[in-house]
Amino acid sequence: MIGRLNHVAIAVPDLAAAAAMYADTLGARVSAPLAQPDHGVTVVFVELPNTKIELLHPLGENSTIAKFLANNPSGGMHHVCYEVEDIIAARDRLKAQGARVLGDGEPKIGAHGKPVLFLHPKDFAGTLVEIEQV
Repeated sequence: MIGRLNHVAIAVPDLAAAAAMYADTLGARVSAPLAQPDHGVTVVFVELPNTKIELLHPLGENSTIAKFLANNPSGGMHHVCYEVEDIIAARDRLKAQGARVLGDGEPKIGAHGKPVLFLHPKDFAGTLVEIEQV
């Protein structure tokens, strides 16, 4: 069921500084910031040969990333995202095995323009997991 690692998302308190560190210090290809109002974040995508890093910064004070940064002022890993071929089949299989799907259980369109769901971190060794249909 689980496919490739699509991305690792890192919440950052200073998006410009984090993007510059990846671009200038590490030499990575970095996108321009992209506001995602439906998700309450501004994202920068760091393109790597085998995956992506998604830098997340709050867009508005009600952003879940703002809450994350309030608890982790230096920032940190927010979630990992795995690809699945069929998000509904993956959701149903995960739920049948006892995994908790966050929200209303229906896929939303994520930052990459594809259907996504999030899984409760307590069910995955303390890690928030996103699945994305590809």
